[in-house]
Amino acid sequence: MTVLITGANRGVGAALLARYRKSGTAAMGTSRKPVGDLLALDVTDPASHTALARRLNGLPISLLICNAGVYPDKGQTLEKGYPAALWAATFATNVTGVFLTIQALLPNLRAGHGKVAILSSQMASQSLAPGGSYIYRASKAAALNLGRNLAADLAPEGIAVGIYHPGWVQTDMGGPGATISPKQSVEGLCERFAALGPETTGCFEEWDGTPIPF
Repeated sequence: MTVLITGANRGVGAALLARYRKSGTAAMGTSRKPVGDLLALDVTDPASHTALARRLNGLPISLLICNAGVYPDKGQTLEKGYPAALWAATFATNVTGVFLTIQALLPNLRAGHGKVAILSSQMASQSLAPGGSYIYRASKAAALNLGRNLAADLAPEGIAVGIYHPGWVQTDMGGPGATISPKQSVEGLCERFAALGPETTGCFEEWDGTPIPF
């Protein structure tokens, strides 16, 4: 089994990479500015995706975890916040970046009879809409929609796609007031990813397996 995790330089991505490696799984991580043995990938740059695919050279991938993401609109006000440039930059990472990653590595997934996990958020749910964080919510809703449609298109090939909320995690993004540790999140997520298959493709779940309303 070979796992590739985007955005593995910190937070949940780094915790997932460490968890898989600790279990003896062959796992690789990417970062926009890689350190150590992380692979270079700027998810907003098509040329970077091409370079990564060339470097992997057809390596079969069993599980692709699209984790790279940003949440830049915390504290923005409805009256004067949410500038257009922030919308564009967020969608480039949280939505287009996910699509480009899957598109570039589709031959690797086919070779590995693999599956795809997209880390979205419960904030993507239109049923759970308390307001605020408009850019982040919209981008994660788009990532959810993307995942659901990819699940439909890739089902005939046996490539399952799941969309997951990692929880409110004690990371730089989640902050110190978050409710669960990275270890709790990744243990649950790894169970979800292992359970992902043709019967559950297109699922939208919490880290602990609780279904999230669309």
